[in-house]
Amino acid sequence: MKTFLLDLLICPACLPDERPLQPDALQIQQEDIISGQLTCKTCSRNYPIREGVAFLSVANQVQGFIPSKYETASVLSSYLWSHFGDLLKDPAASDAYHQWAALLNSKNGLGIDIGAAVGRFSFELARKCDQVIGVDNSYAFVKAARNLLLTGKIKVNLAIEGVLTREETITLPKQWPTKNIDFIVGDALALPFRQDSFATLASLNLIDKVPKPLQHLTELNRIARDDKAQLLFSDPFSWSTEVAAEEDWLGGTSKGRHAGRGMDNLITLLQDHGNFLKPAWEINQQGQVWWKIRTHCNHFELIRSCYIKADRNP
Repeated sequence: MKTFLLDLLICPACLPDERPLQPDALQIQQEDIISGQLTCKTCSRNYPIREGVAFLSVANQVQGFIPSKYETASVLSSYLWSHFGDLLKDPAASDAYHQWAALLNSKNGLGIDIGAAVGRFSFELARKCDQVIGVDNSYAFVKAARNLLLTGKIKVNLAIEGVLTREETITLPKQWPTKNIDFIVGDALALPFRQDSFATLASLNLIDKVPKPLQHLTELNRIARDDKAQLLFSDPFSWSTEVAAEEDWLGGTSKGRHAGRGMDNLITLLQDHGNFLKPAWEINQQGQVWWKIRTHCNHFELIRSCYIKADRNP
């Protein structure tokens, strides 16, 4: 964990109160915290830092670390290809991350990539923001992103067919910035950051993957600056009861508070028509980006992710 994060962090378990975290027994190498822990004096929770990765998820603290499909080698491989397949010169790769990045302006201040997975968009943001934090609840994803950050490359075994694989090496372009970026394990529903901290915020393909979508939106709004902030939000709105109860969806139903289409409801919430999120966001762009995930050489999933670009007192 980079040392620049220390002043930003709060205890996610104490939200909505914002309680500082106290560093303890930190081992630091060139502004990177290799090991130690962060302690909340209010609730007495300890958040470990191991091999450079900070674990700041309340869910993992309460339940213990629960492996999910996102911790498996096959899913990690699929996401590494999805994020960096263009760097492998794979003609089947998409340019989704270039398209998303082009929607954001360069802006002074902090940037955050919520649901960063293996980090591609965080690297894109690092070219537009002073400092960037990528947050994901998958340790495997965060570890891979940090390996790329620290070494500039990572090996990936891409499935060919059955148990056949081929090894490739993803190498970051030398001109990509790495000094102003870091990745942590965290929860999109309880972000461990102070309010009014971030000038640039991104949530890509995430809100339909969390159990409380509205809470994700309110957390994102809490950490956003009240002025001179920009937001990129993109999602396919693939609502599923395996992830969230139907009454918690922000769209995709014919009745209830959020009946109708997810994008329409999201725009209403952001524009504060319901007096819910303050200050209001101004919606400046809408569109769609085609995003792709690879399972093996003959199987791809093509996803239409609908986006909005919003600004707050630009």
